[in-house]
Amino acid sequence: MAKFFMYGKYSKEAMGDISADRTKKALDAIAKAGGKVNSMYALLGKYDMVIIADFPGVVEVMKASVALNKLTNISFTSFPAISIEEFDKIIA
Repeated sequence: MAKFFMYGKYSKEAMGDISADRTKKALDAIAKAGGKVNSMYALLGKYDMVIIADFPGVVEVMKASVALNKLTNISFTSFPAISIEEFDKIIA
């Protein structure tokens, strides 16, 4: 499984529907797409939230992103990530 950071930006519609129930549904949508959420954070700045999750690959991240957008009206920009230890091994 690969780690991905999924940065979310709320639309006006998304702001009105914030709830613990919607968060549960979002977690279910990620799991259905093959992902496992490690953590979620609310942010200030360019993005409103970040989901840190493991997925088998890019296809599953795309499925989760589309499903989340349909469900929540939150658009996501996702980035793959590796640990610094892994990065050090790659560049060594």
